Amino acid sequence: MIKAGATHIAVATDHVIESFRNNLWPGYKTGEGIDPDLFAQFPLLEQALSAAGVVVWPMIEFEADDALASAALAAARDPRVGQVIICTPDKDLAQCVRGTRIVQLNRRTRVTLDEDGVFKKFGVAPESIPDYLALVGDAADGYPGLPGWGAKSSAAVLAKFRHIESIPADWREWSVNVSNASALAGTLSRERESAMLFRTLATLRTDIPLFDNVDDLRWKDA
Repeated sequence: MIKAGATHIAVATDHVIESFRNNLWPGYKTGEGIDPDLFAQFPLLEQALSAAGVVVWPMIEFEADDALASAALAAARDPRVGQVIICTPDKDLAQCVRGTRIVQLNRRTRVTLDEDGVFKKFGVAPESIPDYLALVGDAADGYPGLPGWGAKSSAAVLAKFRHIESIPADWREWSVNVSNASALAGTLSRERESAMLFRTLATLRTDIPLFDNVDDLRWKDA
């Protein structure tokens, strides 16, 4: 990103794997199973980044993704900022994309998603990503979603209704082309509380104070 011209940059790390979400859902991801040799490199990474002149946010109560979401929205409010690039392949960060002002870069594939790109990939707008993940689940984060709700059915329903609470209880009011609509409606009716909890888990915090001014994020050697 620096070689491509970024002048202001920061890196958020999961200094502690567990977060407030573990108190909400017992199956949420933990540090269990991480290779000790790999885990030992986390503080070394933070030290190396700081030494390289990069701002580092080691997260403890919240997750690194929460920091990225908070920082992206805060930086985008500054009229001096041309564009905010969130560099991560994590699908939950797609909820932070705003038009072409806040975009998501997958450095592995070199693909950048703006708001239209998010819709093409997931079938829903960025604002519906937490609802989408709540229905389909996120194995990486440890919550299962709702039985029967796959990517296609979730996208089709949310593309019309946007949020879980707006989905009518009567499937005949959906007017969307999904198979087993009656069964899906029944599942949602029975497990709506779980769906709302999963959406809470998938919704990134955007209110974490990380910097006072975007100038604080300028790469020291820029």
